[in-house]
Amino acid sequence: MVLYVLDAASHEEVRATVVVVGHGATWVEKSLTERARADVHLTFVEQFEQLGTGHAVSVALPTIEDEGGAGDGDVLILPGDTPLLRASTVGALLALHRASSAALTVLTAEVADPSGYGRILRAKDGSVARIVEERDANGAERLVGEINTSIMVVRKSLLGPALRRVDRQNAQNQYYLTDLVGVLHDAGHVTQAMLLEDPTEAQGVNDRRQLASAEAVLRTRINERWMKRGVTMWDPQHTYVDADVELAPEVTLLPGCVLRGRCVIERGARIGPHANLKDVHVGENARVAMVDATNAIIGAEAHVHSFVTLAPGGEVTNSEVVAPFEHRTR
Repeated sequence: MVLYVLDAASHEEVRATVVVVGHGATWVEKSLTERARADVHLTFVEQFEQLGTGHAVSVALPTIEDEGGAGDGDVLILPGDTPLLRASTVGALLALHRASSAALTVLTAEVADPSGYGRILRAKDGSVARIVEERDANGAERLVGEINTSIMVVRKSLLGPALRRVDRQNAQNQYYLTDLVGVLHDAGHVTQAMLLEDPTEAQGVNDRRQLASAEAVLRTRINERWMKRGVTMWDPQHTYVDADVELAPEVTLLPGCVLRGRCVIERGARIGPHANLKDVHVGENARVAMVDATNAIIGAEAHVHSFVTLAPGGEVTNSEVVAPFEHRTR
């Protein structure tokens, strides 16, 4: 999930990426280092005490200042649980922030049901005066439909001083990053918002239901991208393609296909229906029916019939035909 956020933040103006980790820090660092894009340099900072989002940024601040270099730039702050955020949205947010010389620009969304989200409270001039978390909001504030996405850009020179003025006088006894808005607004700085055109980009993932919902949106995006590149999907709604899968033009995916990990499917191959492949390389013009395979190689022009299992290390040579119910390990 965090990898999607890192991809969205991979803007040409972003000079360094600092990731704040907590529980399971060692595993998270290893996983992100291995799977992040090669052109993204990650620096990790561990938050030993979980004292809120404001505290997380405070812990990272010395590293941010070191990695950001000399001069006054801006700090882009993103939560790790918003996998639907688009890179184009991040670019637009940065552009608006720079063009208006704002101290802080927050990304907001208007939703039918704002339950669980912080509410955006605006001043008479339209600026963002404050963000109030739902637990701390009164009845009138909870009726506000514009919500905080926890995505913002803050001028670097103001970030540290503003964070030092944030306290824990709230329902959760935590340092809220959102309190930066009130601190900077009350000090006379420009605090503004950019409203999302597509509110689904702000969707967070806090439980299995929200995870399934986000995965459905990502699956649709992935499938649409491949179909635009010349891949045929008989039933996109029931075709599952991981983000790391590579598909060549003229590939055909029949209903029920599940392609996971780092599968590579060459031009002209036809997969399915109901194939389950993980880390499998399929050669040109191969035919792979209802097959279960992991870390295997299927050569060009090969034909693997339904009910075949290819275990890790299994290999089907070019033009070979593999019969049903065969279990191949080599």
